[in-house]
Amino acid sequence: MDELYESAPVRVLFVDDEENILKALQRLLMDEDFEILTASSAEEGLRLMLANDNVGLIVSDQRMPGVTGVQFLEQAKEMVPDALRIMLTGYADISATVDAINRGGAYRYITKPWSEDELVQTIRDAVRQYRLVLENRRLAAIVSRQNEELQEWNANLKQRVLDQTVELRKKQEALQAYNERLRTNFKETVTAFSRLIELGGKKKHADNVAKLAVNMAQALGLSAEEVETVHNAALLHDIGELGTAGELLRKDPLEMTPAELKEYMLHAVRGQTAIAAIEELREAGELIRHHHEHFDGSGFPDGLKGEAIPLGARIIAMADFLDRIMQKLHGATAIEFGLRSVSAELGKRLDPSLYKPLSKFAKYIYYVRETGIKKLGETEMGLSELTVGLVLSRDLYSGTGLLLLNRGVRLDAAKIDAIRRYYRIDPPPHGVFVEY
Repeated sequence: MDELYESAPVRVLFVDDEENILKALQRLLMDEDFEILTASSAEEGLRLMLANDNVGLIVSDQRMPGVTGVQFLEQAKEMVPDALRIMLTGYADISATVDAINRGGAYRYITKPWSEDELVQTIRDAVRQYRLVLENRRLAAIVSRQNEELQEWNANLKQRVLDQTVELRKKQEALQAYNERLRTNFKETVTAFSRLIELGGKKKHADNVAKLAVNMAQALGLSAEEVETVHNAALLHDIGELGTAGELLRKDPLEMTPAELKEYMLHAVRGQTAIAAIEELREAGELIRHHHEHFDGSGFPDGLKGEAIPLGARIIAMADFLDRIMQKLHGATAIEFGLRSVSAELGKRLDPSLYKPLSKFAKYIYYVRETGIKKLGETEMGLSELTVGLVLSRDLYSGTGLLLLNRGVRLDAAKIDAIRRYYRIDPPPHGVFVEY
């Protein structure tokens, strides 16, 4: 339809029973940019309207035999409602003119005899108005179509946005799950390294130091990231000893020769170097390097003093010192003796400001061991009996002495699978002890 509006010529239909008038109108309008149709009766005019598209203007005489101009215009209005209509009428036909306007929807009326200039201008104006009607309709059709396309596009866009949002959410959840697996694997790797270090004979040393250090760091208000760094450093603080001879490690530093002491003192730097390639452990490496620095500046490897020693290293130094003593002690008074030993080194090897949080958590961590009191409601279970939600009542070790899980851990499906896997690889001589 749009193309029709743009390309089809506008047709002007003249209806008059006098041939000479029709010819005069043709001559008068022959140079105009519209096509002229003529009919000598209303019936012929109706046929021409049926046979021709784009009839935009109908000019009809009022006085015609048979069907009057008013009746003809009324019928034309039904057939081509968009066409403009003009009545040619004499001065005496005022009532017919009113009827033409009211019933036939006449756009204008022109009296006979007419002024040629006025008639031509009136016809031109009517054709121009009809073309505006067509153009408005064309534009309205375009707007309507574009609105439909826009609505469809918006609907599709909304769906695409929803689809992309769902897809992004899935990717984000997958990425979060992947990152969580990475964090879990990283933590398990650090724990695995600490257990390898303990094969040298310091059973649970790294684990005890980590527990003490983490509780102290939290009590001192360190951030979660700082606590995590302290935890990793505490678990790995003796990793540099893996490159040191076993017989040297079994000696007390006070009993070492100068050459042996020099070799032993290298392990703190070796520990930092061993993990320096792992970006996530570089801050922990700094704490490992300095965990043998003394508060009075007499330590190694850099002779740092007081608060120049990183706080995390001072925390680990105190926890390490206490647990090395506790490794050699047994009995109900062990913790009191251990804490007295710590007190004797305050201001020398150890930071006095850290004693209060250490003593608080040390008494809790070593309580069961020093008193011999076991948890009430403990039972031993086989692997097939383990269920989600059970709590370990004892530390869980493999057959060769590797710590698998700590006492107090609540079992989930993943931990139960891990226990069964370790028990197949390296089974201990007993089942799993849990609270009930």
